Amino acid sequence: MARYHIETYGCTANRGESRAIEQRLRDGGHHPADGPEDADVAILNTCTVVEKTERNMLRRAEELQDETGDLVVTGCMALAQGEEFAEADVDADVVHWDEVPEAAMNGECPTTTPDTEPILDGAIGILPIARGCMSDCSYCITKRATGKIDSPPVEENVEKARALIHAGAKEIRITGQDTGVYGWDEGERKLHVLLDRICDIEGDFRVRVGMANPKGVHGIRDELADVFAENDELYNFLHAPVQSGSNDVLGDMRRQHQVEEFLEVVETFDDRLDEWTLSTDFIVGFPTETEADHEQSMDLLRRVRPEKINVTRFSKRPGTDAADMKGLGGTVKKERSKAMSELKREVVGEVHESMVGERREVLAVRPGTADSVKCRDGAYRQVIVQHADEHDVAPGDFLEVEITGHETMYTFGQPV
Repeated sequence: MARYHIETYGCTANRGESRAIEQRLRDGGHHPADGPEDADVAILNTCTVVEKTERNMLRRAEELQDETGDLVVTGCMALAQGEEFAEADVDADVVHWDEVPEAAMNGECPTTTPDTEPILDGAIGILPIARGCMSDCSYCITKRATGKIDSPPVEENVEKARALIHAGAKEIRITGQDTGVYGWDEGERKLHVLLDRICDIEGDFRVRVGMANPKGVHGIRDELADVFAENDELYNFLHAPVQSGSNDVLGDMRRQHQVEEFLEVVETFDDRLDEWTLSTDFIVGFPTETEADHEQSMDLLRRVRPEKINVTRFSKRPGTDAADMKGLGGTVKKERSKAMSELKREVVGEVHESMVGERREVLAVRPGTADSVKCRDGAYRQVIVQHADEHDVAPGDFLEVEITGHETMYTFGQPV
């Protein structure tokens, strides 16, 4: 688990984004530090309203990189002028607001504490289906806090989902350290069974499945893909973090899966679904990663072309086996991270460009910046509807939009 420090500059919308980031970090078991010098990761949420502000943001980023363990930069300047941080030689992950929690978690699983209960957050219902995992990754400290998988019965989780829907939830987010191994402690993986049952609940809603490690998914890939294909309530979205394209590095990470198993999961979903979103994670600069290993990761990204990609530079966590390994230099990690992030933007940008001109049904899920609302289409791609009040669109509404344009990480939709 990480200790984080977050600083926010600019408007009310930026402060709202920071609150959402902090909530996800806390839900993941991470804790605020007393200050940047005590933090494992510092998060700088930037503003870029005038030139003086830009200079202040660069100066603060330079200060923070010297005061803390890792630095994540997000916000308006990160999105509009992200290259300026690299040009100023600031050693940071520069990411979209939505990507901050994954970047800050350093490839670790989210942590669900024993007293975690479902919560309703606006139109979103968050349903933790289990605690713990079956992995023992060499870089992850979370396992020490959670232990092995502990799965409540299917019916218990179905009733919790039903209660959220009856309370007004339009999007149910299934969460856990590793949703793919739900039921393993009872001798049978049951994620596909649980999802099928939740989709039978009466109501108009959508379901998003949270992180599922490739090894857990691999054993039920056919059953799981069939459930996705048969239920319109499920977003066609799978978050399966591969972490590396090298089997040697995966072995040193103790990730349990090999690249070939990850590819078999992807191929199964490709066969069953006409359109779906693959989300995956890469850790660059693991202590044993060679240049050839890095190229294998780049090749894997080019081959599977996931639409959501979390790129994290390796950072040691105290008490883990990887913390005792001789690390790579910061320059090497920075260069590899930059190369993969550039490829990521290319891959994701191509997907969003291909959507322009299409009509799609979306669900409005959260307020956005200014007078906008964040929506999701059937494959969980983010669509921003601007001038929401003018169009009388609010979180919880289903609507049809035409995709009119895009930025790297999201598209814009006009209600029709």
